[in-house]
Amino acid sequence: MSSRAQHLVRRGGRRLRRGALGLLTALAGAAALGSAEARTVRIVQAQTLELRRLDDQEIVIIGGGEGNPVELRVDDDVVRATRVEYNRTRRTLTLVGAAMYRTASDGQTLTGEDLVVDLGQEQLTGEDVIISDADLEIRGGQVERVPGQLRATQGYFTPCAKCGRTPNDYAFRAERLIVYPGDRLVAYRAQLLLADFPVLYLPVVVLPLNDPERQPRLVVGNGAPDGLSIEADLPFSVGTSTLGTTLLRYYENRDPSIGAGVSLRSYAPLPFVDRINLYTLALPRPFAADGTQRVGYDLDLDLTARGRVPLTLAVRDLDYSLNVVRRDIGRSETDPERGVTRVNFGAQVEYPLFSAQLNYVDRYGPEPTTALTTPLRQPELVVDPKPVTLGGLSADFRVSAGRYTGQSNPLSRSATSQGINISTTRLEETHAISFTASPWRNADLSLRNTFTGRYYGTGARTVNLEAGGTITQRFNETNTFGVSYAYIRIEGTSPFAFDAVAGRRLSAPLTLLLNTVPVRDTTFSATYTRDLILPPDSSGQLPATFRLGVNRPPVSLTYNLAYHFGTGELESTNFNVTLGDPNSGRVTVTPAAPARPATPTGPAVPARPETATRSSRWPAPNLTLTANGSYTRTGGYDPFTVRATVTGDIRTNNFSVYATHDVATPRLRAVGFEASAATTFDTVLNPVGVTARENLDLLTSRLTGSYALTWRGDYTLSTAHDLLLDQPETARESGTVTFSVGTAAGRATNWQLTYGGPYDFRRQGWTRPGVTGTLRATRPGQSLAVAAVLNTPGLDQPRTEFSRADLNAAWQFGSRAALSGRVVYTRTRSGTFPDDVATDTLVLDPVRVGVALGNGPRPGAYLTASLRQTVVWQGGERVGPWNFTPVIGLTIDRCCWALQAEIDLSVRRYRLAIGLPGSTAYPLFNYGEDGLSLPLLP
Repeated sequence: MSSRAQHLVRRGGRRLRRGALGLLTALAGAAALGSAEARTVRIVQAQTLELRRLDDQEIVIIGGGEGNPVELRVDDDVVRATRVEYNRTRRTLTLVGAAMYRTASDGQTLTGEDLVVDLGQEQLTGEDVIISDADLEIRGGQVERVPGQLRATQGYFTPCAKCGRTPNDYAFRAERLIVYPGDRLVAYRAQLLLADFPVLYLPVVVLPLNDPERQPRLVVGNGAPDGLSIEADLPFSVGTSTLGTTLLRYYENRDPSIGAGVSLRSYAPLPFVDRINLYTLALPRPFAADGTQRVGYDLDLDLTARGRVPLTLAVRDLDYSLNVVRRDIGRSETDPERGVTRVNFGAQVEYPLFSAQLNYVDRYGPEPTTALTTPLRQPELVVDPKPVTLGGLSADFRVSAGRYTGQSNPLSRSATSQGINISTTRLEETHAISFTASPWRNADLSLRNTFTGRYYGTGARTVNLEAGGTITQRFNETNTFGVSYAYIRIEGTSPFAFDAVAGRRLSAPLTLLLNTVPVRDTTFSATYTRDLILPPDSSGQLPATFRLGVNRPPVSLTYNLAYHFGTGELESTNFNVTLGDPNSGRVTVTPAAPARPATPTGPAVPARPETATRSSRWPAPNLTLTANGSYTRTGGYDPFTVRATVTGDIRTNNFSVYATHDVATPRLRAVGFEASAATTFDTVLNPVGVTARENLDLLTSRLTGSYALTWRGDYTLSTAHDLLLDQPETARESGTVTFSVGTAAGRATNWQLTYGGPYDFRRQGWTRPGVTGTLRATRPGQSLAVAAVLNTPGLDQPRTEFSRADLNAAWQFGSRAALSGRVVYTRTRSGTFPDDVATDTLVLDPVRVGVALGNGPRPGAYLTASLRQTVVWQGGERVGPWNFTPVIGLTIDRCCWALQAEIDLSVRRYRLAIGLPGSTAYPLFNYGEDGLSLPLLP
């Protein structure tokens, strides 16, 4: 304690008042509110601080101002009170008056009068305390909080506190309560209250407080062939580190009838074990598909364990994991995985000079009848020394050894003779050695050697060797020449399919590479590879490749060529050339210059105004010409395309024409044009954009195109066509022609009106035209989509009538009502005009309406109705009876239970069900054409 604080104590605890929080915190530190041996207390908000010594006890009194309570932090816990008395000697906090204590570990809030917190024992006591969290509210006459428990006498608790409804649906009043935060609540000598009215006395009540997956579950059923069935999941806990659920199953007609299991997870239950997860269930075997009773159990087992073992010389602890899995439930009798238990164990450790792994993968049960695509390792040891680096030399080694079982390699006769799978030992050695150096100026040398060798207990072996080097010489900064050589040897046959090598290979490729810039803005590269082992004309030899690039405005050229010197054949070639100035839009500004009078050394110079000029090396800056073509030995010539594009002062304004020539025929293949433009005189008030595209395929006489006019980016007028100019004699249609007007796509409110359809170019008219209109509108909570098709008279369509109408809408009326649905009407005709018959179909799929009932912020009930209906008229008369068959539902939604009632008039069925936490809905009764049934009763 500081000398000033000691002086205040000697003078009988004279009060010290400060308004600044920083000074209070400093004085609290002087009074030693925090201690390294126990929990730390930190002042967040206060107005007064007083130090006293009473009966050899040091007391710090912390007071709040008017309307501003004291706020403290006890580690991460939050304390608020009108006044706090901190006894430094006993390590206790007394919260005087209305106080609140919120625990950070379990998220609980304790409110009451005159709470006492023991910092040394981590306990809290008080009277008339309310304990609340997200799921539970507890009131107790006397409450005591110790680590891991909350104890209350004369208590009242309810899980309905989070709903905010009054009165609570159900609650309990008990003489004594014990709460294990995050796990369970135990109440002794309790009364069950429904709407705060006592209805039942219970000697003990256990209420789980777990996660949803750990809530108790009870499912009762009754049906063939199992008869009465009961499935129960009961949570439990062992200490503070193990949580589990007991699984109980009962089926009346199975043999045996009772099954059991457990699902648990445990954190650090044993030394060197970090986590254990276990799920196991022995389930009575279900009846076969033909109704035959099967005797015995189906077993599911899933065990996972992880942990660490400290080792003295290791860089880090040894990590290990174990997984044991067996899945019988749901498998057929012929499933090859039935009765199979798989084990997967792995451990790894790292030392300063090497790391090591031990893997064990195995299966227990019936012998496998199918190929094991994933090999078994029984076991496998891997040793991986750390890479060694010495100057430019680097070496990395890895060795593994073990016994394996896997699918036999079909290419190995000795392996396939032993069956579909084979078991044997294997030793694998892998290394990679590299060396880099600079032997002389502007030269780089790299050497490499990689090797993988596998040696098997059957006497077989496989080798994968690659050795080689590369030397690169740079000259004149932009030019390089390189020589690369490699020796590749792959041989041997593995008895296993999982590590089989892809055939035998012996190769020694020598590669020459040149990259150069012969003149400015021009690049040239050449690559030639020759395998010194293969014959020169072998198909395995690679062709030499050459590439030329020119990028000097107005010319841009790319040319590629591949030539096979061994066979003397051209493999492929392609080119792309562009004539144009990419910088034609760039403007050069010449500043203004004032006039100068004549001088003895020179004449007068007139004034020069500022000028802006466009400079270009291309005589037509707004014109761009492109041409491209290609050839391959296997595919022949590709079409040769020439395109000319004229660009306006604005890049968006352009017009281009193109022609495609078929070199192989030879004949002109296709011609066309593309154009786009936008107004520039007023881009704000009246922007107009135009796009056009037209293509004529001369081989098929097919004409395709589209034109569009856009105004202010909102409205579009367009037309499109796809026509065969030379249609077959038997064809009655040449293609389609349409005209459309509407808004631009992507708007919240979008509409479109289209006229057109199939068109006969020979008869100069539409055969089956129609008008199609669509409207889509969306707003928050509202959406509407309407589409309709009106058939109009044409060459092959004599009538005007609606053929389809589609309405899809959803409407939210505040937070209490909603309407949604889809209505579709279609008309089709059968027969020959004028004796054809119309068939009209109206489909409601479905129409729904929902209304929330209740006055609170959260509705207490929901009334819904849905209608799915299909009505057909033929020749103006309805086909079949008119059945109005809606489905009406009522849901009473509470925080802890829900009641659902349904009336389905289509099948005349009435159902009632109740839903409880942690389970599905329990059907209470069904009443329909088969009479009344109570599913929960045998």
